[in-house]
This record gives sequence, C-alpha cells and structure tokens, in this order.
Amino acid sequence: MRNVTDRVSNPFGMQPPCERFVPGYGDANAHFHVVGDHPGVHGGIEAGVPFTGSQAGRRLQRALHDAGLLRTTGDRPDVNTTYLSYLHTCVPTGAPTDDDYAAMEPFFDAELRAIAAHVLFPVGERAIEHVLETCTAHDTAGLDVESLHATEVQGSGWLVMPIRDPRTWASDDATSLVDAIDTLRATDYRRETDLGRFVAGNEPYLVR
Repeated sequence: MRNVTDRVSNPFGMQPPCERFVPGYGDANAHFHVVGDHPGVHGGIEAGVPFTGSQAGRRLQRALHDAGLLRTTGDRPDVNTTYLSYLHTCVPTGAPTDDDYAAMEPFFDAELRAIAAHVLFPVGERAIEHVLETCTAHDTAGLDVESLHATEVQGSGWLVMPIRDPRTWASDDATSLVDAIDTLRATDYRRETDLGRFVAGNEPYLVR
C-alpha cells in the first residue's frame, strides 16, 4: 500500500501535545527513514524541518546528500525516497525527561509504521537505543554507538543502520557512513518476497 499525499512536511497531520514542534519531513513512501533525537539536539526549531539550523544537522545532511538520500541540502532539503523525523518532536524547555519521551512515543510509532520504510537510520545514542529495542532483537545493554556506526543490524521488518551523533563525529565518520549507504543501496535492501503465487490473480503480493 502506498500513501497518497503530496505534503512533504507533516504528511500525516500529526498533532503532538505541544504548541511548538518540528514535524516529520520528506517522502511519505520513503525507502529510508532517518530518526533523530529532538529539536534541541539536532535542530529545526527555526525552519520547522528536522536536521536544519544546527552544525549536527548540516553535517548529517551533507553525508546524506553525498550518499544520494538528499538531492539538495538546506532548510528545505529535496529528499530522494527519504523521510526525516524525531523521537521527540516537541521543542523542549531544557532536556526532555524519560516521561516526556514516553508521552511522544505513540506519535513516533504511528509515523514509523505509516512510513514503513525499508531502512531505519537512528541518529545518536537515544534514537539508536530506542530503535534497536523496539525494531530489532539486538541487545542494547552496554550499547557501543561507535562500533555500531554505519553498520547493518537486522530488524523485524526493517534493516537498521545506526549513525553516531554528528555532533561528535570523528574525521572519518562521514566517509564511512557515505560508503556504507552506497554499499547498502547497491543491494536488495528491501528484502521483499513475492507471495503472489499463493493468492488469486496476477498481482504481486510483496512481504518482508
């Protein structure tokens, strides 16, 4: 099933419980879903678009552009089958608490399942831990973000590629991410099987 919408910003009309928030942005039928932490960490408060207006966002956008997931960068990036969003979309006053993240989880989960991307790119420790816990069987005890950066983790319906927080990138982190995404895109990252032969009619029935 494909989503039918031409809205790039907040295509599903999410209304989190706050006045100021940075909604999801991109292709509602994206193959790739980039998940950040919150606007106070990865930017977007001014432009209303995730990963904008911050050094971390600019670094990440450049890498995604070099890897072919963005056609252009900036406050309104032109995405290429990519969706950008946050675990915690509300603009926080100070650091969000665990209860704040818990209150936002239903909104994130609904958007995650509505997009149904093939590959998830959680950015930073909080997002990585959450995505690995909820979308994979990977043990998050003693999580080593550095070793997971730009590696493939099999999930339940998703392929996950964690991204180290761009605020703390080492000199080769951007290059290793671009190379890993290039390699990923050259493979059958969708991991779909056509079960159409088991149902009536000639239409394909793809599952993953």
